[in-house]
Amino acid sequence: MTAIKHALQRDIFTPNDERLLSIVNVCKAGKKKKNCFLCATVTTERPVQVKVVKVKKSDKGDFYKRQIAWTLRDLAVVDAKDAIKENPEFDLHFEKIYKWVASSPAEKNAFISCIWKLNQRYLRKKIDFVSVSSQLLEDSVPSGENQSVAGGDEEAVDEYQELNAREEQDIEIMMEGCEYAISNAEAFAEKLSRELQVLDGANIQSIMASEKQVNILMKLLDEALKEVDQIESKLSSYEEMLQSVKEQMDQISESNHLIHLSNTNNVKLLSEIEFLVNHMDLAKGHIKALQEGDLASSRGIEACTNAADALLQCMNVALRPGHDMLLAVKQQQQRFSDLREHFARRLASHLNNVFVQQGHDQSSTLAQHSVELTLPNHHPFHRDLLRYAKLMEWLKSTDYGKYEGLTKNYMDYLSRLYEREIKDFFEVAKIKMTGTTKESKKFATLPRKESAVKQETESLHGSSGKLTGSTSSLNKLSVQSSGNRRSQSSSLLDMGNMSASDLDVADRTKFDKIFEQVLSELEPLCLAEQDFISKFFKLQQHPSMPGTMTESEDLDGGTFSRQHNSGTPLPVSSEKDMIRQMMIKIFRCIEPELNNLIALGDKIDSFNSLYMLVKMSHHVWTAQNVDPASFLSTTLGNVLVTIKRNFDKCISNQIRQMEEVKISKKSKVGILPFVAEFEEFAGLAESIFKNAERRGDLDKAYTKLIRGVFVNVEKVANESQKTPRDVVMMENFHHIFATLSRLKISCLDAEKKEAKQKYTDHLQSYVIYSLGQPLEKLNHFFEGVEARVAQGIREEEVSYQLAFNKQELRKVIKEYPGKEVKKGLDNLYKKVDKHLCEEENLLQVVWHSMQDEFIRQYKHFEGLIARCYPGSGVTMEFTIQDILDYCSSIAQSH
Repeated sequence: MTAIKHALQRDIFTPNDERLLSIVNVCKAGKKKKNCFLCATVTTERPVQVKVVKVKKSDKGDFYKRQIAWTLRDLAVVDAKDAIKENPEFDLHFEKIYKWVASSPAEKNAFISCIWKLNQRYLRKKIDFVSVSSQLLEDSVPSGENQSVAGGDEEAVDEYQELNAREEQDIEIMMEGCEYAISNAEAFAEKLSRELQVLDGANIQSIMASEKQVNILMKLLDEALKEVDQIESKLSSYEEMLQSVKEQMDQISESNHLIHLSNTNNVKLLSEIEFLVNHMDLAKGHIKALQEGDLASSRGIEACTNAADALLQCMNVALRPGHDMLLAVKQQQQRFSDLREHFARRLASHLNNVFVQQGHDQSSTLAQHSVELTLPNHHPFHRDLLRYAKLMEWLKSTDYGKYEGLTKNYMDYLSRLYEREIKDFFEVAKIKMTGTTKESKKFATLPRKESAVKQETESLHGSSGKLTGSTSSLNKLSVQSSGNRRSQSSSLLDMGNMSASDLDVADRTKFDKIFEQVLSELEPLCLAEQDFISKFFKLQQHPSMPGTMTESEDLDGGTFSRQHNSGTPLPVSSEKDMIRQMMIKIFRCIEPELNNLIALGDKIDSFNSLYMLVKMSHHVWTAQNVDPASFLSTTLGNVLVTIKRNFDKCISNQIRQMEEVKISKKSKVGILPFVAEFEEFAGLAESIFKNAERRGDLDKAYTKLIRGVFVNVEKVANESQKTPRDVVMMENFHHIFATLSRLKISCLDAEKKEAKQKYTDHLQSYVIYSLGQPLEKLNHFFEGVEARVAQGIREEEVSYQLAFNKQELRKVIKEYPGKEVKKGLDNLYKKVDKHLCEEENLLQVVWHSMQDEFIRQYKHFEGLIARCYPGSGVTMEFTIQDILDYCSSIAQSH
């Protein structure tokens, strides 16, 4: 082990300026036995660094390589596993736990002992030693003191010391000067000993020769000591003289200190008096304004506002410690409190009177608005009240109870006033919608008008995008529809049984204008009131912040702010909520009145729900862009939900009416009523919902309606007796496809393709069914021919069959001369003409398809004759050109 230790010192640690103190041969526990060495080292340079180094022998040679190094400071625990029994296992806890097995317990103990010494010397016992024998630690530190540990450590360190480069060079020079330095080491050692003795003798003689100089030096030292004694005696006398001066200076300093202390106290007292006088003295003019100031005039309000601010500053002054114990301060504070109470009562009483007076003044102006569809303007009242805004802010900060009382009184007075104004306003709107007077209108008995129209007027986006109350402009849009189509059934959009001609376009236009005007009047009214509440009651609309929200009152009254006691201001986070609750209380009648107006519009004409949905969606979208949580946004959003329900109900009723449609058994079906009315609905809805915010609602309605149309067209086609099923399907799906192609409704692209496919399929089916077998006997003949070929007879041998020889073929062909074929085609044209309706104009399309099918059959027969009767010279008595001429002539004659 010593040889390994020296080799490691030489090869690994000396180049790094390190000394190897202890080494142990180990392998990892629980793994394949791969031996390595753990070394405890210290650096030769200061500050000393202590490390534990893992060294492994290279697999390719006998040299060693350094793998991992840990500083001793990173070592937290040394676990010897067993303090009683000899055990080679131990753990070292660095950043993780390393488990080792030493080659012998003795090596393990020696290594742990070295770690203990290094810990004691350099780390001051920062490492925990677990399951280590106390005897081992005592042997390592016999006296228990750091000094003895250090001494023992130095002996361990000095156990081996390598020569440095200069020492090696000196030895080499000395050995080069002696020829037998290597060959005769004993003679060389004796020579060195003799030279050492000569040098020692020379040193002794040199010391003895310098005795005279030493005596002279001692004499000089004695003289110097005498001089020092003289200087000390002089310094002592000086010190006695300065002591008396010091006592006098101390007395002067104490006197100066007392004078300075007195001056300081006087200055501080003056400062405190000036502070109290400057900050707690209220001018007589302010006191008079608070007690007797005129709260009705602008000048008086300004004086009271300044006086209130001055009083608030005096009351809120930050007193210094001890001021509150002064009698004058207590008296002044009591005086301020009395002034505050008196002025708060005076202000609250005056504002309550203003609120009441405003209600009377506004009531007198209601008569002039009863004819026009406008709401009274509250701006003059708001302008007058805003003069008191700063006083309201003062009242809020000084007497929250009275501030809250004023808030409740304002809501009570204004809610009754607005309720009268808004109800009269909506009454006028209802009268204008129905064209009746208050005495004669009976909405419950009014029949619902027809909703399908020939022309609609709508331009939904004339408003400016802001909540300014501007009304939309309306441009007329024509929706074409044939009159006879309307007469076939009731309208799809109708909630009653009246014909479409009874509905005037002007009625719907008038309703749209009135509804837009209602919203345009309500929006600025609500916004102006909300802005006034925010400014007058000093409820700035801060963004909502985390915190406890105020429990709001219900619409019928109750405690407005139940969480806060009287006199306690609301936190900033709840001010926005308080504005909303005040608006709900003041305008509690808006939402019910809007819902009643919506119900009336739906009763007059269910199609009005489309107009209302688009209008209300636009206003909600605009309001939410301003403030999503505002009263206006929330109220309009709730009303929009009601409109959306009416719209969905309208769509459901339309689908239900499709299912209830009955057709005549005596006349041909033609274009079904709900198909024609879906065209009108889609055309009109596209104009209404153009660029609307709630386009998704219409797309969902389209999907429901088109599915209902598809299902019920097929249902009616199956029930039809007069008109063939394929004709009903073909004509109606052609109409649906043409409608969807013209309107280009993107959400119905799949249905458009489906309609086209159904139209094509049923056209082909009808052509084949109607055309049938125009050359019946000839068709039966060739069916027999094909049957023989299918049985295995070759095509050119079919003519040798008795029933299918050339004579039989000529006989069958003679039965179908051109004249007979033309007669059959003419009868077929008349039959098709009876089946098809004139509205869709598909007769020529069907006739052309039949012509193509007939030609296809003709070519099939010609092919069979050519293959089965080659060289026979047998041909049909008419040609393809004849067929084309027959079809063209028949079409022109009709």
